[in-house]
Amino acid sequence: MAIGGGAPITIQSMTNTFTRDEKGTLEQIASLAEAGCQIVRVAVPGPEDAAALKKIVAESALPVVADIHFDYKLALAALAAGVAGLRLNPGNIGAPWKVREVVLAARERLTPIRIGVNGGSLSREMLDKFGGPTAQALVAAALEHVELLEQLNYREIKISLKASRVPVMLEAYRRMAELRDYPLHLGVTEAGLPETGLIRSAVGIGALLAEGIGDTIRVSLTADPLEEIRAAREILYSLELCKEGLRLIACPTCGRTEVGLISLARQARERLAGIRLAPGRSLTVAVMGCVVNGPGEAREADFGIAGGKGRGILFAKGEKIAVLPEEELVDALAAAIAESDFVSKER
Repeated sequence: MAIGGGAPITIQSMTNTFTRDEKGTLEQIASLAEAGCQIVRVAVPGPEDAAALKKIVAESALPVVADIHFDYKLALAALAAGVAGLRLNPGNIGAPWKVREVVLAARERLTPIRIGVNGGSLSREMLDKFGGPTAQALVAAALEHVELLEQLNYREIKISLKASRVPVMLEAYRRMAELRDYPLHLGVTEAGLPETGLIRSAVGIGALLAEGIGDTIRVSLTADPLEEIRAAREILYSLELCKEGLRLIACPTCGRTEVGLISLARQARERLAGIRLAPGRSLTVAVMGCVVNGPGEAREADFGIAGGKGRGILFAKGEKIAVLPEEELVDALAAAIAESDFVSKER
């Protein structure tokens, strides 16, 4: 899968299974692929996990990247297993000669390496030199190892400069974008629980993507990895960087609302969650609650409902289809979408 060089932005996530649990890991990878993940990273903390990689790589629905910390021998084992890429943290992999061993093995296989710098695992030297996990420290740590790889005539490189503080992350990526032309993997590390992590990630990742910075993304949440994929897709779709997907829009409630709009929107979200769009299709659905913006938004969407006093209008492709009681609106909306050419008919 192409990263950078004008290729579409790719979505990544990371399994939270024990990698040595081959069956469980492969099942989670399959679920992530179904949700729209395009690259998956697996933790390789020990020899048992490295030993499982051969089967996982062979049967995975997605390209597998091995996440390596501390022990360069695990990176060598991952390469031997045929992983699609490595993620190395230069702050903890050890002496330069260990990195060199890994690079030489990766070069033989043309396996990409992501130099993954994280604000929480910078070396003591970098922390002391720059007074903490600053943007300058993140960039300096990454460049130190990028230059080592370049000296070894190795340029299959991606870079990430993740921090839990959004301003630090933004500054680090902007600095690196000016200094090197390697693909950048974007993320706000340790973003937290979904209710706050989604916002932090959208602000940090979205701001950079809007500036044309970034080639692949991961939304790091303290949650089921499937939530990361949903959030990443929404970020890309909101910036119109992804042409495939489902967008549900709904108006805020106000004193003009005369239907149970919050309930209708939630019902619509639940009913639409399981649909599979036809290849290459996008779908916008509007759930609106009053006569001011409602009819216009519902008419402009692919499908929409516009509520009135205990009832609402169902629109499909700009045409008024029916006026229905409030309790029938979501069923009618879901049925109209299911019968349309937006939805895949494959079983």
